[in-house]
Amino acid sequence: MREQLVRVSTRLFAERGFENVTVAEIAAAADVSKMTVFNYFPFNEDLVFDAHERMAESLARAVRERVVGRSALRGLREAYLAALAGGGGTVLTGRVSAEFARLVRDSPRLRSREREIGDRGEEALAAELAAATGAPPGDLAACLAAAQLAAAHRVLVGLTRRWVLDGVPTAEADRRAAAAAADAFGALEPVLGGYAVREG
Repeated sequence: MREQLVRVSTRLFAERGFENVTVAEIAAAADVSKMTVFNYFPFNEDLVFDAHERMAESLARAVRERVVGRSALRGLREAYLAALAGGGGTVLTGRVSAEFARLVRDSPRLRSREREIGDRGEEALAAELAAATGAPPGDLAACLAAAQLAAAHRVLVGLTRRWVLDGVPTAEADRRAAAAAADAFGALEPVLGGYAVREG
């Protein structure tokens, strides 16, 4: 049912724009009640960002799962490049369809929701970094590191979206993304290269 609702709503949003589709219309197109839609998706934005919990946790997870001896910066960089090379990695790399990119670009509500998800992701990352360094929650160093890492990731996702909208072929977009990632994470190396190194 969840997949059906996402599929139906995505079609309607693409045809008419996010702000122009009601819950009643989604329910009718999916042949279910409005309450069924609300039970699965309390907010219309959730129909678009169905994987929003994974999105919010993606940066913290990349740091949490880094191999022994890797700093948080290197762990995130390696996770990003691995997702890019894997041909998927939509959550971490920002690789999306042109349809999705246009939908978010054209909707103030979706852009706002995506920023909210990004803020939650930065908070989760800061908590992960604090725990990794033995610092208390809200530690300044952890918050500053999370802000820098999240900003680099946000820029990379934004570039990827722009290339998708410009019609850049996937292979070329991936090549550009890998080069941009090297530059973005490399710029943070002098500050964060030795921060939150995972011990064995």
